[in-house]
Amino acid sequence: MALAIFDLDNTLIAGDSDHSWGEFLVSEQRVDAQQFKKTNDQFYADYVAGSLDIFAYLEFSLQPLTKMSISELAQLHEEFMRQIISPMHLPKAQALLQKHRDAGDRLLIITSTNRFIVEPICHSLGVSELLATDAEIVDGRYTGKVAGTPTYKEGKVIRLNAWLQEHNETLEGSWFYSDSINDLPLLLEVEHPVAVDPCRALRETAETKEWDIISLRG
Repeated sequence: MALAIFDLDNTLIAGDSDHSWGEFLVSEQRVDAQQFKKTNDQFYADYVAGSLDIFAYLEFSLQPLTKMSISELAQLHEEFMRQIISPMHLPKAQALLQKHRDAGDRLLIITSTNRFIVEPICHSLGVSELLATDAEIVDGRYTGKVAGTPTYKEGKVIRLNAWLQEHNETLEGSWFYSDSINDLPLLLEVEHPVAVDPCRALRETAETKEWDIISLRG
């Protein structure tokens, strides 16, 4: 049994759940539409370019969670799943997950997006084990702060290494599927790195290193 690790956004689903959540908040009039959209779009452009300041982004993106109760957020997230996430599901991604299940592999999603957004998405994909950026909760409400190390760039490796130790697992025979050059640190750690519908920078790296390149779209 090997560990099969997957990025989520633009890998297992056809879109970015973090950026889409921001757009959803705008459409639901939960934030100042014009200013929030402009900032959200700029942070996403920074992410795509590989230059995102993760802590500045998290300070921005977690703030709206502080304005609502946990129950109100859960109801809002159900609508987000129905409207936005369900259309992003990819049959080929489901088939890939099933292929690894059938092989007896242990499935793990590692995403830089915060747990509030992604945990229901991962459950909808049938994956129960998840490493995500954790948002601090105090007295039943989000504080807007990060708890622990964000699962971004080298942070994914740090969090995975802690998880491997905790679960007595190794990277022997391991796989990691991702679309983003931001995941290069973790792609370099596994035995079978796979570029999935990769961004230009990751495609160039994958071609140079002769990694597998696949598409889960269409």
